[in-house]
Amino acid sequence: MTGSMMAFFGWIVVASGIALLPRRVHGPGAAGLVVAGIPLAGWVTYQNGPFWGMAAIAAGASILRWPLIHLWRWVRRHLPGHVE
Repeated sequence: MTGSMMAFFGWIVVASGIALLPRRVHGPGAAGLVVAGIPLAGWVTYQNGPFWGMAAIAAGASILRWPLIHLWRWVRRHLPGHVE
């Protein structure tokens, strides 16, 4: 197993640990996971190929689904022509 995959599995363990913490930690924890996860997904792609890179991105998106949902809602709200 490559170092990038071991680091990514460690990222998954840390994400699961953050999910067990109180809600007030979720926001900063999610931000830290995104900051660490984007270059980590790039490293996985570089070492293991695009299939595993996309799998890493999909796994990260499934773990961080609520921050992605809130980002999507914010983007849609700020697009021109959006009616509330």
